[in-house]
Amino acid sequence: MRWFDFEKEYNKLLTPEIVAYLTQIHEFKGLHSNVESQKEILAELVEIAKIQSTEASNRIEGIITTDDRLKLIVKEKTMPMTRSEKEISGYRDVLATIHESYEYIPIRSNMILQLHRDLYKFSGSSVGGYFKTTDNVITGELLDGTRRVRFEPVPS
Repeated sequence: MRWFDFEKEYNKLLTPEIVAYLTQIHEFKGLHSNVESQKEILAELVEIAKIQSTEASNRIEGIITTDDRLKLIVKEKTMPMTRSEKEISGYRDVLATIHESYEYIPIRSNMILQLHRDLYKFSGSSVGGYFKTTDNVITGELLDGTRRVRFEPVPS
């Protein structure tokens, strides 16, 4: 029968060099899992920001839907049913285009008109893709029924 003294063998294996390697592996493993979790958190935050941006931008225009429908539309999990939902879908697509290709989108009038066209592509309206011909003002109604100007865009 062969006899092993495990303490002596163990001490031979755990040289300072091996321990340093094990420590580095442990550190890198922690860094890697931290980076992966940060990527997941970042993706989740981007998704939340898209939903909130879509809701806020459309609410300014008086375009609203339920929170559940908004999330489904932004995540492209349902088809738009109402006029508001169609406009939200267009906004979602334009926002996605900007997020995915902002480096390659030149700031030129024809590009702005293309994004504007895409904004209205679900609405069935012929407004998208053309410069406006009349002035407009975004107003809000106060509790007492009076209206006030919330935003005045540049004139046509």
